Order: sequence, then C-alpha cells, then structure tokens
Amino acid sequence: MSDVAALKKDLSRRMAGAVEVLHKEFTGLRTGRASVSLLEPVMVEAYGVPTPLNQVASVSVPESRMLSVQVWDKTMVKSVEKAIRDAGLGLNPAADGTLVRVPIPALNEERRAELSKVAGKYAEQAKISVRNVRRDGMDQLKKWEKDSVISKDEMHDEEKEIQKLTDKVIGEIDESLSHKEQEIMQV
Repeated sequence: MSDVAALKKDLSRRMAGAVEVLHKEFTGLRTGRASVSLLEPVMVEAYGVPTPLNQVASVSVPESRMLSVQVWDKTMVKSVEKAIRDAGLGLNPAADGTLVRVPIPALNEERRAELSKVAGKYAEQAKISVRNVRRDGMDQLKKWEKDSVISKDEMHDEEKEIQKLTDKVIGEIDESLSHKEQEIMQV
C-alpha cells in the first residue's frame, strides 16, 4: 500500500509543480503596474555570454509605473538597455549613467485582450501538464493491477482519488487565471 501512497505523493508534487510554473509565467505578463518580476526573462549579452539581467544589475520599483535598473558595470549599460528593448515586453528603457529607467506605459484595451489570451494559453498548458501527470498515475495503477500488486477494487478507488486531486488542481489553475484576467483588465 505504501507504493500507492508514494505514487499519490509524487503525482501531487508534479501537479503542484505545473501550478508553480503557471504562476511564474503569469508574473511575466505585464498588467500596467511596475513589478521587478517583469524583467526576469530578460537575458543580457554580458562578456559574450547570455546572462540573466539580475546577475548584472539590481532592479527596483521607485514608482508604480517605473522600473529602475542599477547596472553594476558601466560598460554593460548599453547591453542592458538593448536587452530590455529587444525582450518583446513593449518597454522603452532610457539610460542615465549606470541607471536605466524603464517607464511602464499604460495598457490599451487591445493589448489587455491580447494579454488575457496569452494568460489563457499559459493556463491551458498547465492543465495539459496536470492531465499528463494524471494519465501517468492511471497507467501506473493499471500496471500494478495487471501485475496483481493491487486489486481491481483498489485500482478503481485510487483512480477516483487521483481524479479528485486532478479536479482540485485544475480548479486552482482556473482560479489563478480568473484573478490574472481581472488584474489585466483593471483600468
């Protein structure tokens, strides 16, 4: 019976991982407010190597619609500015010495709808991941039942438990999506 408990624990951990990835993807979606996590995906060409922005500069939020990037090496300022501009975030940074100011423009209605669609795609990818985890668990239960490790009744009971877990996690994903869409659509 400990095999089944270990399986459920593993499935739960993997499903929680899918939700965690979703939340990280959601933090990268711009909602009109400045957030340090907005620049997390930015990679800077530092000394010939793509490097995460947070390894060459510190990012702060001095105002609700402004990000401030303090570059540690003044020779990297142009690279940081270019990386932010080319990251596809719709941002236009301006350098001032070793400080790069990144104003966060207000979102128009069309861009908000676009971001909502992107959030929906992220949520759907997370749901697919969760369903794949469920399928792996179901396949393992069927294998155990075939190998007479568990009985047919135990298999059906555990399948119901895995389905309940799946439904719960998909509910969390839907709730996260709903919150993110509300955040995006707020004016």
